Amino acid sequence: MDSRFLGIGELVETPSVAVVVDVMSAFTVAPWAFAQGAEKIVLAESLDEARALKARHPDWAALKDGPPASGFDMVNSPGLLRSVDLGGRTVVQKTTAGTVGALAVKEASLVLCAGFVVAEATAQVLRTRENTGVTFVVTGEDGQADEDLACAQYIARRATEARTDATEFLRRAAQSRAAAELAQGVRQGVHPDDVALCLEVDRFPFAMVATLEGSLMVLRPETVPSRGLLRAAQLRSTDENEVRAASGVDKLRR
Repeated sequence: MDSRFLGIGELVETPSVAVVVDVMSAFTVAPWAFAQGAEKIVLAESLDEARALKARHPDWAALKDGPPASGFDMVNSPGLLRSVDLGGRTVVQKTTAGTVGALAVKEASLVLCAGFVVAEATAQVLRTRENTGVTFVVTGEDGQADEDLACAQYIARRATEARTDATEFLRRAAQSRAAAELAQGVRQGVHPDDVALCLEVDRFPFAMVATLEGSLMVLRPETVPSRGLLRAAQLRSTDENEVRAASGVDKLRR
């Protein structure tokens, strides 16, 4: 598989297949929203569009980066979202990096949105569809966010080498600027468990596919065969405690 790793600003043409990576935290939050029962997620172009969609659909739930704000129900934190019941609801999501990256490649034939929590499912979609060329969109810090690049490189490797060990990739992500900001409370609208939750590998058994539905970019879960995820879990060379220790997650939280 031919893989390219580009920042949003480096996208000069529409790729055929794009994997948009935002580990901390848009595409860790999105899988948690689906796990909490959300039916779909609408990726908004702007805060104004998110508010307008919420105003037109009062039963929808809107979330954004940063502290709570008028017109929004939630913030972009997996730790806070995991206690919210979203059964059957539509979520509108607007973030500074992840949603921007997905909208930048909305014309691609296949758009996957990913973080570590859906890594194997995402890699399995790439394997089963036998894609020869994939563009990984590294959304954070103008394409320089090491947590996003590490996750993108891990998924790319997993797509071709199922035995790939996550430890070194998680270590890089745990030592990233974004992880430090979350752990130290530099960012607002966060939970103390956010870094650890963002670094959980393969927590969810689905990939996330974004498609244009009318004028809206809509994200939905796509379940992959559990056998593939089970095999991936069996092939991992370290257990969860070893990975957490090696990646420095517990140290960051102290």
